[in-house]
Amino acid sequence: MNPTKNVIFETTISDFRSYLKLERSLSMNTISGYISDTSDFFVYLTKQKTESPEKAKIEDLTGFLLTLQESGISKRSQARKISSMKSLYKFLENEGRIDKNPCDLLDSPKINFYLPTVLSFEEIMTIINSVDLTKNEGQRNKTIIEVLYSCGLRVSELVNLRISDLFLPESFIRVTGKGSKQRLVPIGEPAIKAIALYMDIRRTGKINKQAEDIVFLNRRGDKLTREMVFHIIKNQADMAGIKKDISPHTFRHSFASHLVENGADLRVVQEMLGHESILTTEIYTHIDTKKWQEKILKYHPER
Repeated sequence: MNPTKNVIFETTISDFRSYLKLERSLSMNTISGYISDTSDFFVYLTKQKTESPEKAKIEDLTGFLLTLQESGISKRSQARKISSMKSLYKFLENEGRIDKNPCDLLDSPKINFYLPTVLSFEEIMTIINSVDLTKNEGQRNKTIIEVLYSCGLRVSELVNLRISDLFLPESFIRVTGKGSKQRLVPIGEPAIKAIALYMDIRRTGKINKQAEDIVFLNRRGDKLTREMVFHIIKNQADMAGIKKDISPHTFRHSFASHLVENGADLRVVQEMLGHESILTTEIYTHIDTKKWQEKILKYHPER
């Protein structure tokens, strides 16, 4: 979105984008989200005839949030936009463009605690075993699911996985996550075997020059898109008769939840998932607790 025709706002957008990329090393997807939210805010300021973001006051920020609430967007989306605004004004503060940060008085909306959908190991195996290996993309699709679950990858990490990132004899892969940060992740034997079978098939298909080092390719020999992986997962879950609403990220959640259930150290899980904060990883302890409570209640004498 073009934020405004105001040169001051456009310059701030450009400077903020550079800060997010060069100093905070955020991914392009994250940067795009920040810039989109900031652009929306700048459109509002322009309508209010506020000359620049530096001259905005707490009343401008709360007025913008009120328009968001009235538009009916979710509290989670509101919280994301507040996070973008706080990052913007932190940048302006660090640059010495403002003396007082108006976001210091801004509160995020309370969001209901969210527990992600997870699959049982049996459900995951049902999905994997439902893949038709007689079809051209069968082994590729099975390998995608195996790797998503075995390594707990984000879908963006999966589609960008390179052959040069595979260290299969040593049973680990190198993953490039958010902010271009790299981490080493162990990979299980079933996923290793699936990759070996897929690579034999991959060599016989079309491979475009720019995708020679990319692991997962489409029929045209190019890198898979995230949308295509989402479609593959949804279709395979339907084929397996799984009624839960799942996505590629569900395998990441399941991977982490199963590790915690089996006694893995939370810091190790954090490192494997590439979470910056341990607080993000702690959600999986809540999933484990919820399952424990359900089991207790199922056999409780008063039920």
